[in-house]
This record gives sequence, structure tokens and C-alpha cells, in this order.
Amino acid sequence: MSDNKTPAAKGRASACSIPDSAECTLAELPVGGSAVIVSMKPGLRGKKKFADVGLVPGTMLQMEAHAPFGGLLRIRVMDSSLSIHRDDAANIVVRRELP
Repeated sequence: MSDNKTPAAKGRASACSIPDSAECTLAELPVGGSAVIVSMKPGLRGKKKFADVGLVPGTMLQMEAHAPFGGLLRIRVMDSSLSIHRDDAANIVVRRELP
């Protein structure tokens, strides 16, 4: 028997399906999850802007919230809370850390 997920849902990673210590994008990190930035994909625009606020490989961060209709994500980096667009977060590769 097949699962009853829609084709669109199959293409997206579920927050619950990301195992601990696995690599994913920042956009896929669930609320409350902690991660370390591994790399930035070449498609990321404004790398210097992100580096200026501390988003560089090796930085620890925590996902605080997802906007209700998509768009923005709120993350905590070095005792500061900032918002990042989901499209930009999809170009930042992170490794999920155990709580």
C-alpha cells in the first residue's frame, strides 16, 4: 500500500525526518533545533552580509521560529536573534547537533 503524501510533500524534507547529527539546509532545521554551519552553497547571495552577522562555517545557531506562511525564519546566533529569508536559508548547509 502506498503512502498518501502529495507529490509536493514528497519533494520536501519533513522536519521530523532529519536525524540528529545529519546535514541539511538551514531552511529544513526544525524550531528548537541546534546546528553548526558546515558550508555555504554557491547560489547564496550576499555572503559578506551573512558573514558580517556571524553566519560563517563553524558557527553554532538555533532555530527560534518559522513564519506562519513561510518566508522568514528567526534564528539565534551568538546571543542575537535575527531573521533570514527561507530562500537564503536553503543555501546554508548545517549539521544538526544533539540537544
